[in-house]
Amino acid sequence: MESTLPYAWYSDPEILRREQERVFLGTWQYVGHLGELPGSGTYFTSRAGRTPIVVTRARDGELRAFLNVCRHRGFPVAQGAGLRETIQCPYHAWTYGLDGSLRAAPRSEEEPDFPKDELGLCSIQVDTWGPFVFANTSRDAEPLADALGSMPAQVAELGLDVDSLVHYTRWEAEIDANWKIVCENFLECYHCQVAHPQLAEVLDVSAEAYALATDGRLSSQNGPVNEKYGRDSGRDRMDLDGELPRGQFHFLWPNLTVNIFPGRPNISIGPVAPLTPDRTYRFLDYFFAADVGQAWIDDLMSLDDQVGKEDRELVESVHRGMAGGGVEHGFLMGHSEQLIGHFQQLTRAALEA
Repeated sequence: MESTLPYAWYSDPEILRREQERVFLGTWQYVGHLGELPGSGTYFTSRAGRTPIVVTRARDGELRAFLNVCRHRGFPVAQGAGLRETIQCPYHAWTYGLDGSLRAAPRSEEEPDFPKDELGLCSIQVDTWGPFVFANTSRDAEPLADALGSMPAQVAELGLDVDSLVHYTRWEAEIDANWKIVCENFLECYHCQVAHPQLAEVLDVSAEAYALATDGRLSSQNGPVNEKYGRDSGRDRMDLDGELPRGQFHFLWPNLTVNIFPGRPNISIGPVAPLTPDRTYRFLDYFFAADVGQAWIDDLMSLDDQVGKEDRELVESVHRGMAGGGVEHGFLMGHSEQLIGHFQQLTRAALEA
């Protein structure tokens, strides 16, 4: 049997430092959606891994992203989201346009040859897939389309037009577990029959029906509707009749999760971001087609909330077990946990490069 990563790697601060440097820097990170930038003069703040960023749409309509760091003394220049022509650092009132240029710096006239034109915000790469906004802090990043691999094509083949989706809500949480444990839990449904009984009623999670595949840095799970659920479902249960015949669940290494349930057009997307070796921040943006009824949305959100609560208990318990010491590593089931093996191979290679 294949061994897991050493359990010490899930609690060691030095490992996390190396992960921030070798895993997260230079990878495309989901940071938000175009609904947060409804027109010119809008901006929103987010993080690309641990790096604070601000995404803007200036008067020229161009989408831009910058490090959310004042060039003067490092204070974050923007907070939240909003509609305005400029953003101003709360520390010393250095003011920047949404195109990143430095507009004003109090007392700069007292400085000989003040290099105003050289002190704009530091730009970073930004791109979109449908309404989804991604940022990358590396100057040498591959194109976003290359990084996404076959995921957009798989989603389109399912029958989901991401450009038609409307943002519904954002869920956020901090979880008492290492980020890798959270990712690995997402990457297998071996636990679903035991730990997620409601989900296992909806999807056929048997080893024969639940399909797993990898493609470069992409891991994909395809879950057909449970035939028994289809026969037995009543009006008090979630209606799975709709445009999407099965569920798709994608993971783009190192930390992007994408969930699509069968039925009406829907998707949730968001990153898994380490805060400390034993604490992780997650958010998911939920999208639905404009004509999806509120009752169906409520049913899906209720199911997803239940699965999320169950997963939180699972990953926090796993972290406590790993951090307790005494056991060096675990083992992987070759078929059912092959996507975890793929994740760990990519992570190990990055850390040992």
